[in-house]
Amino acid sequence: MDLRKLKTLIDLVSESNVSELEITEAEGKVRIVKSEGVVHQYVAAPVQAAPVMAAPLAAAPVAAAPVAAAAPAAVEGHVVKSPMVGTFYRASSPGAKAFVDVGSQVKEGDTICIVEAMKILNEIEADKTGTIVRVLGENGQAVEYGQPLFVIE
Repeated sequence: MDLRKLKTLIDLVSESNVSELEITEAEGKVRIVKSEGVVHQYVAAPVQAAPVMAAPLAAAPVAAAPVAAAAPAAVEGHVVKSPMVGTFYRASSPGAKAFVDVGSQVKEGDTICIVEAMKILNEIEADKTGTIVRVLGENGQAVEYGQPLFVIE
């Protein structure tokens, strides 16, 4: 579903008395929920689920400032970013060893972490071969779409 169509749907929901709208198409499912003047949009694609929170409307509090503060100022190397909004986990279970640590060698396609979104555990893979030089995500903390998680050199 293209961005213009999503924007139109969000605008329609925000300007109407409809509180929730869900649309399923071949490339995925979109669910838009309006609560207290804020429209939340969740997109789930068949291959990689990618819930995305839409921008708040009107005078709703903006939560984008912490994300900007969490971004590193000058990062050397390739940055692996979160492909979705969710909860970041470094291991497959609470007592398990982390998938990668600083100094770990990774190959493209290796699982480096998990982002849980809507009760679905999504394995995030390295998109470059190299060495993990920084872990930017905090285990068990919420991450935003595009938030840096790892640096690979």
